[in-house]
Amino acid sequence: MGERKGTNKYYPPDFDPAKHGSLNRYRNSHPLRERARKLSQGILIIRFEMPYNIWCDGCKNHIGMGVRYNAEKKKVGNYYTTPIYRFRMKCHLCVNYIEMQTDPASCDYVIVSGAQRKEERWDMAENEQVLTTEHEEKQKLETDSMYRLEHGVKDKEKLQKAAPSLSELQEAQSAWRDDFALNSLLRNKFREEKKQIREEEERDQALLKKTSLDLKLLPEVEEDKKLAALLKYRSLESYDKKQQKKRSEISSRSWFSPAGDGKLQTTANSMKKLMIRPKPPPSPTASAMNLGVVRRTSKDGSQSDSKRQTAEEVAANHSNEGQGPPGDDGAQTVTSTTPSALVADYSDSSSEGEA
Repeated sequence: MGERKGTNKYYPPDFDPAKHGSLNRYRNSHPLRERARKLSQGILIIRFEMPYNIWCDGCKNHIGMGVRYNAEKKKVGNYYTTPIYRFRMKCHLCVNYIEMQTDPASCDYVIVSGAQRKEERWDMAENEQVLTTEHEEKQKLETDSMYRLEHGVKDKEKLQKAAPSLSELQEAQSAWRDDFALNSLLRNKFREEKKQIREEEERDQALLKKTSLDLKLLPEVEEDKKLAALLKYRSLESYDKKQQKKRSEISSRSWFSPAGDGKLQTTANSMKKLMIRPKPPPSPTASAMNLGVVRRTSKDGSQSDSKRQTAEEVAANHSNEGQGPPGDDGAQTVTSTTPSALVADYSDSSSEGEA
C-alpha cells in the first residue's frame, strides 16, 4: 500500500485542474501539513538533533548529544552566500526555550539563549586536523602567485612528513584487496584450530572419565609441566599385575599343606568371638529302668528274684563292656562275661502277688 500512496488519490467531481491546479489548493492545505502552520512567518517546524552536550538554564539538567526536538527553523542572515538558520525548541524537562543557530565561519553551532555548552572542544591545529580555509586566504591564493608558491612549499614539506604513514596505510589497504584469498586463509586457519580444539576436548573427556572427575581442565602450561616432573608418586598396581601376583603365590605354595585345620581354627575363633557355644549331644534313648527290663544269667534261672539287677547297674555294665583298661602294649583287653539275657520284670504286677 505504501507505493500507491502518491498515485492513488481521490479527485472529487467538482475538481477542476485549470481552476484549482492541485488537490492541496483545492483543500486549502499544505503538503507539509502541521509542519507548515507558521510558514507565513518564515518558520518551518523540523526535527532538530542536538549537536553536542549542553546544560539547560531553566532546570539545570544535562541534555546529551543526539537528543531530538521539534524545533522552529528560521533564516536570520547570511555569511557571504551561506544562509544562517536559527532553531528554537522547548526543553523536554522544563518550560525553558533553547535557541541555537549555525555558524558557517567555524562550521559549528552557537547557543544564542537558554543553555550553556559543555566544553569538550580542542584545537584542530594541535590535533593536526584539516583546517578550514578562510575567505581572505582563498582570495590571496588566487591572486598572489608568490604567496601561492610559499604555500605550495609548505604543502610539499607536509607531504614528505606524511609520506611514511601514507605508505603504511596503502600497504595495509592492499593486504585486504583480494577478499577471496583472505577468506580462504581465515577459513583454513579456523578449521585447523577447530580440529585441534576438538582433539583437546576428547583427550580431556577421556581423562575425566578415567578418573571419574567432574572438573574443568585448563590448558597445559610449561610451568605446570616442570612442576609435575619434580613430583614423584607411588604407582598403583594394575589389575593384571595383581592377578599375576596371586597366581605366583598359588604356584609357589605347597600342595600338601593342611588347609582344613586352618579353616576349622578360623571357624572356632569366630564362634568364640560371637559367644556361640556348640549344641549339647543328643539325650540317650530310654533306659532299661524306664522300660522295666532286668538282666538275668542263664545258670540261675530259678533265682531270678534274688539276683535282679537294677536298671542303673545294667546301664553301667553296658558302658563298661565296650571299653577295657589299656594294656602295656597299647591294646585293649576284653573282659569275660557270663551269658545273660534280658527278661521282663513283672514283680510289681498284681498277677504275681496273687500267685
